[in-house]
Amino acid sequence: MKLIDAHVHLSDAEYIGHIDELVADAKNAGVTALVTNSMDLKTCQNDIKLAEKYPNLVYPALGIHPWNVNVIEENELQETIDFIQKNKGIIKAIGEIGLDYKYETIWEKQTMVFDKMLHLAETLELPVIIHSRGTTDKIVEMLPSYNLKRVLLHWFSHPMSALTKALDNGYFITEGPPVTYSNGIREVVDKTPLTNLLTETDGPVTYWKQPFNGQLTKPSFIRNVVGAVAEIKKMQVEEVAEQIIKNFEGFFNIKVT
Repeated sequence: MKLIDAHVHLSDAEYIGHIDELVADAKNAGVTALVTNSMDLKTCQNDIKLAEKYPNLVYPALGIHPWNVNVIEENELQETIDFIQKNKGIIKAIGEIGLDYKYETIWEKQTMVFDKMLHLAETLELPVIIHSRGTTDKIVEMLPSYNLKRVLLHWFSHPMSALTKALDNGYFITEGPPVTYSNGIREVVDKTPLTNLLTETDGPVTYWKQPFNGQLTKPSFIRNVVGAVAEIKKMQVEEVAEQIIKNFEGFFNIKVT
């Protein structure tokens, strides 16, 4: 049974010294693809190196995360855009990009960076991976004004009205370990057609509830995620895993081996 992690942050500081362990864990668990999402120029550069070191397993999604908008240096936005354009043949998506309500004091700068990233995705004809904490309604309303190939709303939680609009627009949803214990996330999965769903860990985010219990987030957690989705959908685990592989291949234009 093949599995995928469509959203992880392998260049995060918490994973320093653990990459070989994570790769081994992925292989042992049947996780055949990891999409590593960058946060800034430094992680963009490192994600490319990881993709080159682990071909046919690690795939890079490059962009500037809204959490980093306030700390990027003066020329970093343009340098990041230039770096992404230079590596367009390797990149599988623009991500993680988006808006976050916790940073409303820099809302204008957030929206400016997000707009630049979306236009870059248009130019390079790449899918986008969206962070939308507290801003999902706004983002779902604004995205149709861009000519985007494919849209993935990462860790979708609410509101359900935005989920309906997103699905009507053909967008994809990723869910991760919280689907094993969160009633809200389980409701999202229940209302999302399996053909629009992908699985993620969002590592190194730590999950404290059972069965994860605060251990280092690893690709093998995807087994728990797929099991929970199968339970919600009242399907066989193998059927769910097979459909998610198909979704992944179509969304990212990657042939899983």
